[in-house]
Amino acid sequence: MRLRERNPVRIGFRGLVKVTCRPDISGLDHIPDTGGFIVASNHLSFFDSVLLQSMLPRLVRFFAKAEYFTAPGIKGKLQKSFFESVGSIPVDRGQKAASVAALDRLVEFLDNGEGVGIYPEGTRSRDGRLYRGKTGVGWLALTTGAPVIPVGLTGTDRLQPPGRNLIVPHKFGLTVGEPLQFEKIGPKHKPKLRRQITDEIMDAIAQLTGQERVDSYNSAASAEQDTEN
Repeated sequence: MRLRERNPVRIGFRGLVKVTCRPDISGLDHIPDTGGFIVASNHLSFFDSVLLQSMLPRLVRFFAKAEYFTAPGIKGKLQKSFFESVGSIPVDRGQKAASVAALDRLVEFLDNGEGVGIYPEGTRSRDGRLYRGKTGVGWLALTTGAPVIPVGLTGTDRLQPPGRNLIVPHKFGLTVGEPLQFEKIGPKHKPKLRRQITDEIMDAIAQLTGQERVDSYNSAASAEQDTEN
């Protein structure tokens, strides 16, 4: 595994974001130089995945809708090339990213020493609050033993407000917390432990963002539910 990828697309986009948005970024040294790792982040905007994939020092694979890889024409080719360059994983729109099949794919990437990203809330927060985490992230941590890197995003909802396609340059924050290490137990573990691990991860994210907590799952209805989970 290379210590630091040198991806021209990610590097170029990172430079563009820094110039236009002046982001406040800290804690990048918490990303391990080698080996698989899990980025667990809060989720405020569709744009979050692209920001994390470009701003973090190592490639992080997030799920993205399959349509981004199959659109026709020159625009479609450029779009596909971009998402492939930043490490996105195509997934069918109707497939829940927290499903067993999708999580198994993430296990493969982790076993290969790569970074993967997951949004424990499952979908974007439409009101800015931090919702209860789904236990897929806990399952992934206990199954693989890979360190979980909590990440807190602030202000990304202003870059692309929910329901809008237009991206508006705006200052945002990205804070990477200290890695959380859990014992590798394998896929057969108690659901209670998985819930406990997930809650601990959400606590770490909350400390980074300062968001108001909600002790329920995010059930925001949307015709375009996120597939990045």
